[in-house]
Amino acid sequence: MDALAGGPFGWFCAGVTVLFGVTVLCVAKRSPAEKANVLVWRLLPASLGLLCVAALGAGGGLAVFCGTCLVSSAYLGSRALLPVGDKAVLVTGLWGVVNNAGVLGFPADGELLPMSTYRRCMEVNFFGAVEVSKTFLPLLRKSQGRLVNMSSMAGGIPLPRYAAYGASKAALSMFSGVMRQELSKWGIKVAAIHPSGFRTGIQGTSDLWDKQEKELMENLPADTRQDYGEDYLLGLKDYLLHMPAYCDADLSPVLSAILHALLAKRPQGLYTPGRGAYVPLCIFCYFPLWFYDFFIGKMLSTESVPRVLRTSEAESKNL
Repeated sequence: MDALAGGPFGWFCAGVTVLFGVTVLCVAKRSPAEKANVLVWRLLPASLGLLCVAALGAGGGLAVFCGTCLVSSAYLGSRALLPVGDKAVLVTGLWGVVNNAGVLGFPADGELLPMSTYRRCMEVNFFGAVEVSKTFLPLLRKSQGRLVNMSSMAGGIPLPRYAAYGASKAALSMFSGVMRQELSKWGIKVAAIHPSGFRTGIQGTSDLWDKQEKELMENLPADTRQDYGEDYLLGLKDYLLHMPAYCDADLSPVLSAILHALLAKRPQGLYTPGRGAYVPLCIFCYFPLWFYDFFIGKMLSTESVPRVLRTSEAESKNL
């Protein structure tokens, strides 16, 4: 075994040992705060290897020492020795915040919705996003990172039956625009995403629909309930039943928009992923309002008509 120590194998072992030692010193120098941890976890196997050299002789001991160095590098080299002992801590800063929480509420005429629905939508869709953004903006300023807010096409254009939801998302879109202007001096890029309909489960479950319908019916004044009629009011829930048929199950356009907003060198300020998200926005921005209202009325037309209007139409036909 001593003959091996002076041959090529011995030189190979010595080279590995030297390389291991240089690696230990470089890591310790690069991370002064963790120098003690690095030296302990790296040099402990080396010390055990030296004991093997003393016990087994130059050849066998050097071979065992070399193997110990290789094993130590393989198993400990990739470990991040975090300051709080294997706990998840921020060591490089925060790059991006994505505000994606949202509730839809019960899609109905704005006059019919109880104030609790308006408050719930504003609390989750707007105030929640603002609070999260304000919490993490100090970290984003340090990293010059990204703030991405998931709004909705209902936050950029008026859509019937989305008074509460659309108002909360419109507030979020305006907040995103103002933050984009104000935070640009800090190097932070802010983006708002206005997706069309996707099957995310935001409409809720049948139990939730029943609860929301009951809340709506209990808070209606008697004259309003009479003007709209029971048929119209009870038919509002049918909109939720047919909603999935008009929504896309493939979420990749939204995910691609989020990814681009987080990682692109020059992200857009506004993303409109999904079918039918961009054209209505263009019509709303560049055409007269009467034309947009006509367009949306045709696109989202329903056969359901309030009772008083049905009666008026019938009387007009009889004249």
